[in-house]
Amino acid sequence: MKNNLLLSVLAFLMISLSACEAIEGIFKVGLWTGIIIVVAIIAVIIWLVSRFRR
Repeated sequence: MKNNLLLSVLAFLMISLSACEAIEGIFKVGLWTGIIIVVAIIAVIIWLVSRFRR
């Protein structure tokens, strides 16, 4: 009984740690995607302002 409990706890910890790593990866990708989108929007705004000033 004690051995099964130890294996169950160990399996739960392994599953929860891998889930945390997956979520961390998603947030890192989301952060970089957000940064790229913001930079692209700022570039488009600067381009539009320069077109209208001519």
